[in-house]
Amino acid sequence: MHTVQSTLATVRPGILDSGAAPAAKIEPGDEVLYPDTWTNWQNQLRYGMSSADRARLRKEYPGCPFQIIGPVEVTGAEPGDVVECRLTELRLSGWGGNAFPTRAGALPYDFDEPYFHDFRFDQTRTRAEYVHGISLPLDPFAGIIAVEPSGDEQVSALVGGVHGGNLALPELTVGSSLFLPVAKPGARIWIGDVHALQGDGLVDQTGLKSTAERLRMRYDLHKNVGLTRPLAETDTHWVGIGLADSLEAALVDCLRAMISWFSAASGVTRAEAHALCSMAASFRITQYADQSEIHHVDVPLPPKGVHALLRKDVFPVDLRTRVNRWLRPAA
Repeated sequence: MHTVQSTLATVRPGILDSGAAPAAKIEPGDEVLYPDTWTNWQNQLRYGMSSADRARLRKEYPGCPFQIIGPVEVTGAEPGDVVECRLTELRLSGWGGNAFPTRAGALPYDFDEPYFHDFRFDQTRTRAEYVHGISLPLDPFAGIIAVEPSGDEQVSALVGGVHGGNLALPELTVGSSLFLPVAKPGARIWIGDVHALQGDGLVDQTGLKSTAERLRMRYDLHKNVGLTRPLAETDTHWVGIGLADSLEAALVDCLRAMISWFSAASGVTRAEAHALCSMAASFRITQYADQSEIHHVDVPLPPKGVHALLRKDVFPVDLRTRVNRWLRPAA
């Protein structure tokens, strides 16, 4: 077990910093504990903060507000390999919030005033009480998990891509895995943007954001896996991810990716994989909201996201085993 504390040395305000020194160097299969992760804007966001103070912080910290912790280097990771990031523990801190400024989200001109609502969580960290007796069941996950892309430039964590990044995928809860293709030696993994709860679509651009009292990830290294983009896995589904400038293009991107990797991993033909996606996969909007009237400045426009859930229970055990061996060759 390694521990990476959130400090000025290990946290970056919304960037994957190729010049950052490693926060930890680990062996494949090691776990990393991230205790007491930071809130937005260099840990200056506080419970009950006013709308004016939030606006001030946005101006002081232009760009992505999320705090990204890392990087963690995995010994032996090389381009062409895949790192499996498995969330083994996530206990939220005692509070979280939902907020949207004006001219943001899916409805940038429908609201004349910014909105925010902060929540206190009970000791179990399982529910959040909202207005009018509404009680929300919490289902926490990390919105950003990324390896560094190739090259030496700093990359905005707000933008998702083949390296991972801002995937905002609600299925990445405890027990799930995210497979990321390695782009540079050591992989250099960053993590952040903890959510307590999020609906598909992310329509007001935040969901219920929080931080982690304890977040623990296991990083496994799989050599020479033919995966060229992020892929998630839960106990019940394989989850493909598509990113593009429009929802239509994101769905097509997701579908092509699903056909490509599943055909290679399972041995079914591309045509059979295409048909399976139509019969046994559900395509959902992952995120739309950050992409309309984006209020962050000095960052590229993030792509829209679509994810596909391909259910496992329709496949026989031997086929599921074949897919697992393709993803984890040494397992």
